[in-house]
Amino acid sequence: MSKGTSSITYPVGGEIEFVCASQSHQRRPSATRISNVSLEDITSTLLKTEQVAAEWLQLVAKVFWKGGSTFDAWLNASSAQIAQVLLTFPYSFAQMGLASGMAFMLLYGLLGCWSSYTMTCLYADYRKLKEMQNVTFEHHTIQWYEVLDGLLGPWWKAAGLIFNGALLFCTATIQLIACGSTVYYISDDLDKRSWTLIFGACCSLSILIPTAHNYRMWSFAGIIMTTYTAWYLALASLSIKREPSVTHHGPVSTEEYFTGATNFLYAFGGHAVTIEIMDAMWEPKKFKSVYVYAIAYVLLILVIPSAVTVYLRFGDKMLINPNAFAVLPKTKFRDAAVILMVIHQFIEFGLLAIPIYIIWEKFLGVHHKQCYIMKVIARVPVILGIWFVALMIPFFGPINSIVGSFLTSSSIYILPCAAHITYYGIGASRSDSAEPHSWIGAYYLNLGTIAWVLIVGVGFGAWASIQNMKKEIDTFGLFAKCYQCDQEP
Repeated sequence: MSKGTSSITYPVGGEIEFVCASQSHQRRPSATRISNVSLEDITSTLLKTEQVAAEWLQLVAKVFWKGGSTFDAWLNASSAQIAQVLLTFPYSFAQMGLASGMAFMLLYGLLGCWSSYTMTCLYADYRKLKEMQNVTFEHHTIQWYEVLDGLLGPWWKAAGLIFNGALLFCTATIQLIACGSTVYYISDDLDKRSWTLIFGACCSLSILIPTAHNYRMWSFAGIIMTTYTAWYLALASLSIKREPSVTHHGPVSTEEYFTGATNFLYAFGGHAVTIEIMDAMWEPKKFKSVYVYAIAYVLLILVIPSAVTVYLRFGDKMLINPNAFAVLPKTKFRDAAVILMVIHQFIEFGLLAIPIYIIWEKFLGVHHKQCYIMKVIARVPVILGIWFVALMIPFFGPINSIVGSFLTSSSIYILPCAAHITYYGIGASRSDSAEPHSWIGAYYLNLGTIAWVLIVGVGFGAWASIQNMKKEIDTFGLFAKCYQCDQEP
């Protein structure tokens, strides 16, 4: 039986074993196929994941980094237009009186819009001319002095380069001075000069930003910050009970009056970054309306509510306090406003410094190089120069008037209007213009702008600003350790 059993068992066992072996042999290719499918699936999944990640990175870059729309231009123009100068408007009202201050503010806002329009016309014709010559502007940022050179020749190029370059340099310097002056109201453990040293190091990071195309996120943040600061100034002033001793004498001298007037002149006109912002747009022709909206926002939402309420509340006390934060009590809301304003000043510094960097890159011959590191290294001397001047002349407030009377007058108002008259004075230029407009009306408006700015801005404004700056230097000296610190509350 055991034999039968074994005969039955072994065959069966052998059969079973054989079947198992057969099944094993049959399954191995199947397992191999499954393994191959799994590898393909993994590879496909990884590729899809990589593609999705790339799409998300492109989306993030598009949303936060790369911008050329009309809204981006408005963000850049509004952000560049107003920052630290917002804090000096009550000081200028105290110098001029409320009625005169409002009149000059609105006047220079309108003249700034007109100046921007003339530059838009000239830029459009320059670009049209170059495109007809098959010139491409890939990896190239068009600047104001190049427009003047292409349309009017080398002497105009030199004027644009000197005045615009100097204005950009000085305005960036003012932003750095303002950072040190403003943050002092949060912490006076360090003097203003030490804070300026620290913020100079922070502002040096601006050498890493390629062009105004890459400023969408920063400009948006700047607008939010300045809006908060403006309305903090207004509401904080309204919440403080007005003292009976507050006076509003208005202009106390001709010198003070025209010093205040040149601060308003300095505040408008685009701070010499008009062409760079326009060139970063996908449709540059729309900038003429963009700037009008930017000025409307700055005047109606930011400047008038804040500057008027601070001046009415504190009156002539503002004559010894160029920075509006100096007269407001220390609270968490003021500290927040100070921090946000300092951040915006840092942001605006970059927006103003980028055109200077690009000018310097072109001078050194590295602007069209593809090496990003080379461009960053080339920018270092520019930031060092701005840093040095900010430490040497830390006179927050008076320096605005100096820059306004000499550089803003020439670069923002006189030069564009004179260039517009010269170029469009030729009939062929008018007939071929990319931006057709009334020549007679433009001619007289240009002449009126030039005459007014020459007399009031360069003439009286320069005289008053120089006298005021001389007093500050005699009182505090160059490289002042802590300008007006003994006057802080």
